[in-house]
Amino acid sequence: MSAPGSADSVDGADGGGAPRIHSTDPAPLLEAAFRRIETNDMAGVPMLNPALRVEAIGFDRWQGHWLGILITPWFMNLVLVPGEAASWNSVAPGKRRFLRFPSGDFAFLGSEEPELGEFQCCSLFSPMTQFSDQDGAREVGLAALAALRRPAETTASQTPSDPQPASGRPMSKREFLGAVFRRG
Repeated sequence: MSAPGSADSVDGADGGGAPRIHSTDPAPLLEAAFRRIETNDMAGVPMLNPALRVEAIGFDRWQGHWLGILITPWFMNLVLVPGEAASWNSVAPGKRRFLRFPSGDFAFLGSEEPELGEFQCCSLFSPMTQFSDQDGAREVGLAALAALRRPAETTASQTPSDPQPASGRPMSKREFLGAVFRRG
Protein backbone atom coordinates (compact mmCIF):
# COMPACT_ATOMS: atom_id res chain seq x y z
CA MET A 1 0.00 0.00 0.00
CA SER A 2 1.25 3.47 -0.82
CA ALA A 3 1.76 6.40 1.47
CA PRO A 4 -1.34 8.64 1.57
CA GLY A 5 -1.58 10.70 -1.59
CA SER A 6 1.59 9.27 -3.15
CA ALA A 7 0.25 6.84 -5.73
CA ASP A 8 -3.08 6.36 -7.42
CA SER A 9 -2.41 3.09 -9.17
CA VAL A 10 0.24 0.70 -10.35
CA ASP A 11 0.16 -0.86 -13.83
CA GLY A 12 1.78 -4.29 -13.44
CA ALA A 13 3.21 -6.44 -10.69
CA ASP A 14 5.74 -5.14 -8.23
CA GLY A 15 9.42 -5.52 -8.95
CA GLY A 16 10.09 -8.41 -6.56
CA GLY A 17 12.82 -8.51 -3.80
CA ALA A 18 13.61 -5.81 -1.31
CA PRO A 19 14.83 -2.55 -2.87
CA ARG A 20 18.21 -1.04 -2.06
CA ILE A 21 17.48 1.89 0.28
CA HIS A 22 19.54 5.07 -0.08
CA SER A 23 20.20 7.05 3.09
CA THR A 24 22.26 9.65 1.19
CA ASP A 25 21.83 11.49 -2.10
CA PRO A 26 21.81 8.86 -4.89
CA ALA A 27 22.96 11.30 -7.59
CA PRO A 28 26.55 9.93 -7.88
CA LEU A 29 25.26 6.35 -8.32
CA LEU A 30 22.69 7.44 -10.90
CA GLU A 31 25.38 9.34 -12.82
CA ALA A 32 27.70 6.31 -12.75
CA ALA A 33 24.94 4.04 -14.11
CA PHE A 34 24.05 6.36 -16.97
CA ARG A 35 27.66 7.14 -17.85
CA ARG A 36 28.13 3.38 -18.22
CA ILE A 37 25.01 3.19 -20.41
CA GLU A 38 26.25 6.11 -22.50
CA THR A 39 29.63 4.43 -23.03
CA ASN A 40 28.45 0.86 -23.54
CA ASP A 41 25.03 1.15 -25.13
CA MET A 42 24.64 4.63 -26.62
CA ALA A 43 28.03 5.21 -28.25
CA GLY A 44 27.53 6.37 -31.82
CA VAL A 45 23.74 6.67 -31.57
CA PRO A 46 22.73 9.70 -33.67
CA MET A 47 20.16 11.00 -31.17
CA LEU A 48 22.85 11.93 -28.61
CA ASN A 49 23.25 15.66 -28.11
CA PRO A 50 27.05 16.25 -27.97
CA ALA A 51 26.54 19.49 -26.02
CA LEU A 52 25.16 17.56 -23.03
CA ARG A 53 26.56 15.18 -20.44
CA VAL A 54 25.10 12.86 -17.81
CA GLU A 55 24.22 14.80 -14.67
CA ALA A 56 21.85 14.12 -11.76
CA ILE A 57 20.61 17.36 -10.18
CA GLY A 58 18.25 18.70 -7.54
CA PHE A 59 17.89 15.50 -5.53
CA ASP A 60 16.04 16.10 -2.29
CA ARG A 61 13.73 14.14 -0.02
CA TRP A 62 10.11 13.74 -1.09
CA GLN A 63 7.81 11.57 1.04
CA GLY A 64 10.83 9.74 2.45
CA HIS A 65 12.43 9.07 -0.95
CA TRP A 66 14.85 10.90 -3.26
CA LEU A 67 13.37 12.95 -6.12
CA GLY A 68 15.45 14.78 -8.70
CA ILE A 69 16.30 15.23 -12.37
CA LEU A 70 18.55 13.12 -14.56
CA ILE A 71 19.97 14.83 -17.64
CA THR A 72 21.64 12.71 -20.32
CA PRO A 73 22.57 13.47 -23.93
CA TRP A 74 19.47 11.48 -24.98
CA PHE A 75 16.78 12.27 -22.36
CA MET A 76 15.76 14.26 -19.29
CA ASN A 77 13.75 12.42 -16.61
CA LEU A 78 12.29 13.00 -13.20
CA VAL A 79 13.73 10.20 -11.04
CA LEU A 80 12.49 8.73 -7.77
CA VAL A 81 14.90 6.55 -5.73
CA PRO A 82 13.95 4.64 -2.56
CA GLY A 83 14.89 6.41 0.65
CA GLU A 84 12.98 4.23 3.09
CA ALA A 85 11.65 0.69 2.88
CA ALA A 86 8.33 1.16 4.63
CA SER A 87 6.75 3.51 2.08
CA TRP A 88 8.50 2.40 -1.13
CA ASN A 89 6.23 0.83 -3.76
CA SER A 90 8.20 -1.39 -6.11
CA VAL A 91 7.24 -1.36 -9.78
CA ALA A 92 8.60 -3.93 -12.22
CA PRO A 93 10.91 -2.53 -14.90
CA GLY A 94 8.85 -1.06 -17.72
CA LYS A 95 5.61 -1.01 -15.69
CA ARG A 96 3.84 2.24 -14.75
CA ARG A 97 2.99 3.84 -11.45
CA PHE A 98 1.07 7.09 -11.11
CA LEU A 99 2.39 9.46 -8.46
CA ARG A 100 0.45 12.44 -7.14
CA PHE A 101 2.28 15.74 -6.69
CA PRO A 102 0.83 19.17 -5.83
CA SER A 103 0.87 20.01 -9.55
CA GLY A 104 -0.88 16.80 -10.68
CA ASP A 105 -0.47 13.08 -11.31
CA PHE A 106 2.49 11.75 -13.29
CA ALA A 107 3.33 8.31 -14.71
CA PHE A 108 6.64 6.85 -13.54
CA LEU A 109 8.17 3.69 -15.01
CA GLY A 110 9.98 1.11 -12.95
CA SER A 111 13.69 0.77 -13.71
CA GLU A 112 16.77 -0.92 -12.29
CA GLU A 113 20.51 -0.53 -12.77
CA PRO A 114 23.31 -2.41 -10.95
CA GLU A 115 24.97 0.73 -9.59
CA LEU A 116 21.76 2.04 -8.01
CA GLY A 117 19.25 -0.76 -7.73
CA GLU A 118 15.59 -0.07 -8.29
CA PHE A 119 14.24 3.40 -9.17
CA GLN A 120 11.36 5.00 -11.05
CA CYS A 121 11.44 7.63 -13.77
CA CYS A 122 9.13 9.99 -15.64
CA SER A 123 10.28 11.21 -19.04
CA LEU A 124 10.33 14.97 -19.58
CA PHE A 125 12.31 15.26 -22.84
CA SER A 126 13.60 12.80 -25.42
CA PRO A 127 15.51 13.34 -27.60
CA MET A 128 17.40 16.36 -26.25
CA THR A 129 17.81 18.27 -29.51
CA GLN A 130 16.19 21.46 -28.18
CA PHE A 131 19.04 22.08 -25.72
CA SER A 132 22.15 23.92 -26.88
CA ASP A 133 24.15 23.49 -23.66
CA GLN A 134 24.24 21.82 -20.25
CA ASP A 135 23.39 25.03 -18.37
CA GLY A 136 20.15 25.42 -20.35
CA ALA A 137 19.17 21.79 -19.76
CA ARG A 138 19.96 22.14 -16.06
CA GLU A 139 17.87 25.33 -15.80
CA VAL A 140 14.85 23.66 -17.44
CA GLY A 141 15.24 20.55 -15.28
CA LEU A 142 15.34 22.51 -12.04
CA ALA A 143 12.35 24.62 -13.17
CA ALA A 144 10.40 21.43 -13.91
CA LEU A 145 11.29 20.01 -10.49
CA ALA A 146 10.14 23.22 -8.76
CA ALA A 147 6.92 23.31 -10.81
CA LEU A 148 6.18 19.69 -9.92
CA ARG A 149 5.92 20.68 -6.27
CA ARG A 150 3.68 23.72 -6.91
CA PRO A 151 -0.09 23.31 -6.95
CA ALA A 152 -1.66 23.22 -10.41
CA GLU A 153 -3.58 26.27 -11.56
CA THR A 154 -7.27 25.75 -10.98
CA THR A 155 -10.17 26.21 -13.36
CA ALA A 156 -13.86 26.69 -12.60
CA SER A 157 -14.27 22.90 -12.49
CA GLN A 158 -11.35 22.32 -10.11
CA THR A 159 -10.68 23.09 -6.50
CA PRO A 160 -7.21 23.65 -5.05
CA SER A 161 -7.38 20.18 -3.46
CA ASP A 162 -7.93 18.51 -6.86
CA PRO A 163 -4.53 18.39 -8.60
CA GLN A 164 -5.79 16.65 -11.75
CA PRO A 165 -6.71 18.56 -14.90
CA ALA A 166 -10.43 19.31 -15.31
CA SER A 167 -10.80 16.16 -17.43
CA GLY A 168 -10.04 13.97 -14.37
CA ARG A 169 -7.12 12.22 -16.09
CA PRO A 170 -3.45 12.50 -15.14
CA MET A 171 -1.75 15.65 -16.43
CA SER A 172 0.08 15.09 -19.70
CA LYS A 173 3.76 15.83 -20.04
CA ARG A 174 2.87 18.57 -22.56
CA GLU A 175 0.45 20.22 -20.09
CA PHE A 176 3.01 20.06 -17.28
CA LEU A 177 5.90 21.41 -19.33
CA GLY A 178 3.66 24.11 -20.77
CA ALA A 179 2.84 25.17 -17.22
CA VAL A 180 6.56 25.18 -16.32
CA PHE A 181 7.37 27.58 -19.13
CA ARG A 182 4.33 29.82 -18.54
CA ARG A 183 5.26 30.23 -14.84
CA GLY A 184 9.03 30.51 -15.37
